[in-house]
Amino acid sequence: MPTITHISQLDPKGNHTYADYLTWQFDERVELIKGKLSMLSSMPGERHQRILTELGVRIGYHFKKQSSYTYFAPFDVRLVKNKTSDDQIVKVVQPDICVICNKDKIDARGCIGAPDWIIEISSPSTAKKDLNEKYNLYEENGVREYWVVLPEANVINQYVLQDGVYVYIDAYFKAQTIIPSISRI
Repeated sequence: MPTITHISQLDPKGNHTYADYLTWQFDERVELIKGKLSMLSSMPGERHQRILTELGVRIGYHFKKQSSYTYFAPFDVRLVKNKTSDDQIVKVVQPDICVICNKDKIDARGCIGAPDWIIEISSPSTAKKDLNEKYNLYEENGVREYWVVLPEANVINQYVLQDGVYVYIDAYFKAQTIIPSISRI
């Protein structure tokens, strides 16, 4: 398989796998959503990074005594139901934050399978994708909890998987306390 050094060498409408993804050597950040190329912001802004850091510190403190692992983008999450070969994996995302409670899902290249909790920090340019495409992707792949941070509105929307479907729990504003449902298990 040839090494791809510039994103323009890829067919944006083509189907790609994780095996393809591993050969790409360009600066742009991408994800695979059901085999389709999906561009990520190349450089998150200061506010995004500040929110990421604040949440990361709180999550780390909250889970300090539990057997869970917290990772920040860039960190490959390969969404598969069962461990499979790289050329069969067509869903690779890089959530802003993910928490994994099962150490067996972690390998040298990231996470294989659904994390227990994913947080996406949205921007006006990614909100539609985070609230639709990624919401559906995470739901159908069994991510137990999904938070969407909307910095423009100073709100976090919390969704919890119940019987395979996300249930909207609440919208939490900056001064409110929010507790992840996965910590109650």
